[in-house]
Amino acid sequence: MRIVVAEDLYLLRDGMVRLIEACGHEVVATAATGPETLDALLTWRPDVAVVDVRMPPSQSDEGLRAALAARRELPGLPVLILSQYVEQLYARELLADGAGGIGYFLKESVFDADQFIDALERVAAGGTAMDPAVIAKLLSSGASNRRLGGLTEREYSVLGLMAEGLSNQAIGRRLFLSDSAISKYTTSMFGKLGITDDDSSNRRVLAVLTYLNKP
Repeated sequence: MRIVVAEDLYLLRDGMVRLIEACGHEVVATAATGPETLDALLTWRPDVAVVDVRMPPSQSDEGLRAALAARRELPGLPVLILSQYVEQLYARELLADGAGGIGYFLKESVFDADQFIDALERVAAGGTAMDPAVIAKLLSSGASNRRLGGLTEREYSVLGLMAEGLSNQAIGRRLFLSDSAISKYTTSMFGKLGITDDDSSNRRVLAVLTYLNKP
């Protein structure tokens, strides 16, 4: 994969670059400020980008706003947000276009290289990779959704784990259910959410975005 890394802390940025390249991927550009991030994303059009939220010049939300601006220019540009903070408003805006290819992890929740690279690969493939802590923060501030209210407790649990980016097999292991049972729950869940079996869209991504956006 061709990757852009946007992080203002030198040691963390350099560490991510070394880790990514050690895993066989290519870092095509790095950025240390919001404007540099936007320029790198639009210039290199990477397979996926790792972007911090708070970056110079003001150390507020420049990184996340740069990612939003880049996705407006390049719809579906895969972005993994890696931050110490959950910026609810901009995170919801990032999810709202429904294109997928989005991840959001807190730095403190990344425990090993495999977890980080797996999240990058899932986002690059157009999926989602969400930190459970980020999901909890987003859901705590969202409005209710009548479609979600129609899900059973088990279907809601499956959808929550799907939002983290888990496969059906991994969800089954977490809930001690068979693959066929998970398939049954997901099919029922898609129907209740009004997500049709359309080859032009990723039903899992649409379901997760419904869950996270709670429109």
